Amino acid sequence: MKVEGSAEEDNRAAVGGRGHAYEKGVKYLSERGLTVLPDKYVLPLHERPRSKDGNLSPLRSGNSIRLPMVDFRELRGPNRRGVVESIAEACGKHGFFQVVNHGIPTEILTDMIDVTAGFFKQPFEERERYMSPDMFSPVRYGTSMNQKKDSVLCWRDFLKITCPPTMSEGSLRHWPSSPADFRKLVANYARETKHMSLVLMEAILEGLLILHKPNNEGPGVDNISDDGIDREVGNVMEMFKAGSQLMVMNCYPPCPQPNLTLGMPPHSDYGFLTLLLQDEVAGLQVHHEEEWVTVDPVPGSFAVNVGDHLEIFSNGRYRSVFHRVLANHEMSRVSVVSIHSFPFDATVRPWTELVDEANPSLYRDTSFACFMDYISSREPKKKNFLESRKLPSQNI
Repeated sequence: MKVEGSAEEDNRAAVGGRGHAYEKGVKYLSERGLTVLPDKYVLPLHERPRSKDGNLSPLRSGNSIRLPMVDFRELRGPNRRGVVESIAEACGKHGFFQVVNHGIPTEILTDMIDVTAGFFKQPFEERERYMSPDMFSPVRYGTSMNQKKDSVLCWRDFLKITCPPTMSEGSLRHWPSSPADFRKLVANYARETKHMSLVLMEAILEGLLILHKPNNEGPGVDNISDDGIDREVGNVMEMFKAGSQLMVMNCYPPCPQPNLTLGMPPHSDYGFLTLLLQDEVAGLQVHHEEEWVTVDPVPGSFAVNVGDHLEIFSNGRYRSVFHRVLANHEMSRVSVVSIHSFPFDATVRPWTELVDEANPSLYRDTSFACFMDYISSREPKKKNFLESRKLPSQNI
């Protein structure tokens, strides 16, 4: 006997009674007036978004954190050493920091948020053009984390774009052409964030050398090249200049029952550095001191976090940190993630400058291809890929 107005009826009405409708994404479901969260998105009780005291984690409460602030402008000034050490401390203690005074024009940031929101506001038929089961596709629209493997789907749609090194008009032909100026606006933003990532990585490398050689007045003082940068830092920086950049545009539409699911589950990022631009809607949480805390958006700033590759490269001095995204009932949220690493075909291993008899290598060699093979064959959970790269003889 049917129960009128039951959750099952609401679910079936929202997806038309077809299981594959879930694969069309949460924006598709939200646009159909979903009022009850489908079972496919309901997390087990112990995985639902709760704080340490067992209460549901609200988006805005006293349970929030201000990330360590890094003044990007001072990296080009007389206080560079102090800023480098501040970044090193943030990477070691928090795995996250906030960048202000970065010099990227406000218009470029606003345009990026607007064009991201505009892409997801398009009819599903337009978004569907970029759906692909191929995780190596240079442009891919999808939902959840890995909708083919996830046992419970998360309340998130995404557009992933591989950024070519040149950003020439011809190299962007696979990118969406709609909304208007999509390619131009995203390419402008990608160039700016690429530059920022290079400046930050140079500072991070210097900070690692300061930690490893604390009595030096500067990085690698016995091995300084003509331009004042340690030769080994310069060699690594050449890898980053030719390195990979993956842009991920995320959409979290209003969720009918946000206490039952997550926008993204606890995870770490695979690359070296992740630069996050978010709109004014809070949602990002980081795992800090055994508790989930909300990172309130700071207008015009970037949240930057350590990725798995940087943890490996630093030989465990810096740790990639669990973070997740809450869903909410009232507002749609968009964010733009820019993930930076070595070239896709490069090997990532602990930096030789940091490995010696007293500090043996703690991780196996890895690569982007190794990461993709891993996550495409199973459901990604927490930091399970990184755990698979740790040498079994080491307890870190």
